[in-house]
Amino acid sequence: MDKKLQEKFDELTRKNKEALQGGGEKRIAQQHTKGKLTARERVVLLLDEGSFEELGKFVMHRSKDFGLDKEYYLGDGVITGYGTIYGRLVYVFSQDFTVFGGSLSETHAEKIVKVMELAMKNGAPVIGLNDSGGARIQEGVVSLGGYADIFYRNVMASGVVPQISAIMGPCAGGAVYSPAMTDFIFMVENTSFMFVTGPNVVKTVTHENVTAEELGGASAHSAKSGVTHFACANEAECINQIKTLFSYIPQNCEEDAPRLPYSLGDERRTQLNDIVPPNPNQPYDMREVVNGIVDENSFFEVHKNFAENIIVGFARLAGRSIGIVGNQPASLAGVLDIHSSVKGARFVRFCDSFNIPLLVLEDVPGFLPGTDQEWNGIITNGAKLLYAFSEATVPRVTVITRKAYGGAYDVMNSKHIGADLNYAWPTAEIAVMGAKGAAEIIFKKEISEAENPEAKLAEKVEEYTQKFANPYRAAHRGYIDEVIFPEKTRAKLIKAFQMLENKVAALPRKKHGNIPL
Repeated sequence: MDKKLQEKFDELTRKNKEALQGGGEKRIAQQHTKGKLTARERVVLLLDEGSFEELGKFVMHRSKDFGLDKEYYLGDGVITGYGTIYGRLVYVFSQDFTVFGGSLSETHAEKIVKVMELAMKNGAPVIGLNDSGGARIQEGVVSLGGYADIFYRNVMASGVVPQISAIMGPCAGGAVYSPAMTDFIFMVENTSFMFVTGPNVVKTVTHENVTAEELGGASAHSAKSGVTHFACANEAECINQIKTLFSYIPQNCEEDAPRLPYSLGDERRTQLNDIVPPNPNQPYDMREVVNGIVDENSFFEVHKNFAENIIVGFARLAGRSIGIVGNQPASLAGVLDIHSSVKGARFVRFCDSFNIPLLVLEDVPGFLPGTDQEWNGIITNGAKLLYAFSEATVPRVTVITRKAYGGAYDVMNSKHIGADLNYAWPTAEIAVMGAKGAAEIIFKKEISEAENPEAKLAEKVEEYTQKFANPYRAAHRGYIDEVIFPEKTRAKLIKAFQMLENKVAALPRKKHGNIPL
């Protein structure tokens, strides 16, 4: 974690303890006994020192029903404004749980809508720090309308400016749908929760006994549902992760991501030569391949705990931000399934929206078989990844490290669906299916009639392997641009992305496509 950020967090925590010991304000004390910062402290921690400019500081709610005419707070439970992160403009709203439980009122919603509209007009990201009990029930349908106003702006801003949500406390009911439509969600372990219906309602309807953490905590949503992209140990780490992510992405859809200075040197990486095992059925960690290709310590993984058979994340290659999608042989042999397809598709579409080139590292034996996958829609879900790659117009480069079998070969950014450059290592196997399965089908009659069927099968497996389980047949047809030694991968990719830097591609004129949702 950034040292200065940690020091600032420690200082705020110390001041909070002193305020509690000195009999500080009751509602703020309640916030800190749960290990949480105040809404304003979060903004201070997130933005560059002295850069925050608050908007709507004197706004108060307008409702007078059910005792609301007796309690008024400046700002009405949300702090909104703009500032900078690493000198770059960003808009922010931070909900204050100490004011009416952070509940959303008409004026609360208007303040959030205002910064979202400013963000779109000025081409800068929006960061929402969510900590709210939901709609302010005393205002009835007015508060529900406020949520809808925010949802609409989420959709209008999608693909125009990056939208980031940090869940710093409860986020329940209709409130969850705004973060769900943003690009990335961060959660804090043990203090943040997201669910459409809470534990009490679940118990009443389904008779299940479940805690808030089990139902909608950071661990559940980062590993089981995939709703959140990052699960953080505390609020300081959460804010640090947001700032790290911010360094990889551009301000808006018209700009490129920030580039760090880099001087080319010896770009060979000999450690890549020994990563893929000689035995094609033995697993390895694709993260080792990633770290051997990209700039040192630059890989920032997204959705790490969800659908672990595919890895996605940002990295830098010669100082330039790129998005990486890679099959993970260390989990389920790297097969594509429902969750990994959706995870990959979502990431690809974000990168394409914001001009971030894509690198695909392929080692995929196919799609996961089984009734569970088929009955839950592997066909349409797998098609999402295919659709996302086919629609992407950013520079796209694929490296096949080992297996590229069946329809999964097509889906993983093949030349046939618009990839710009496709490389393969000598260990690559590009075929309709594995050698054993193929031999059993093609040579079924010969094998069954042979005196020694096992020996004949082994012979035919070897024959098929020699003919198809290599990258050269695909290279002969131009489906692979070059077969390269692993140690030269980084140098090849640096040159490839430099060559593709000014790529221009346009989709056919249409209102929008119909992705298989």
